[in-house]
Amino acid sequence: MEEQPVYRWQSKNILVVEDDESSAYVLGTFLKETGASISFTAEGDEAVDYVRRHPETDLVLMDIHLPQKDGLTATREIKSFASDVVVIAQTAYAFSTNHQEALMAGCDDYLTKPLNMSLLLDKMNGYLS
Repeated sequence: MEEQPVYRWQSKNILVVEDDESSAYVLGTFLKETGASISFTAEGDEAVDYVRRHPETDLVLMDIHLPQKDGLTATREIKSFASDVVVIAQTAYAFSTNHQEALMAGCDDYLTKPLNMSLLLDKMNGYLS
């Protein structure tokens, strides 16, 4: 059996923007094992405010479909004042146009739901290492 890599991100700050509580819980459970500081918000406006108040944020896992302000709009706003923050879009919609829209909005990467946790952690590690 292949061993899973161990990720150590003790000095990293990650914001999870997810309006589905069970999805946020699952992400939190996996990310907790990395040692990173994990924060959560369920709305685009809250995500923008959070990153503005916490310039030490290293990475944002951004759900695209959120109440009020969607994840692409929130990403554009975040990138306007914090261009070095990595934003990985996550969405249940897997059309190629969605992927292009996410990249055009400033997302650094894009994953479809249901998330493959090994792939997610590997992609995150590429940005955080």
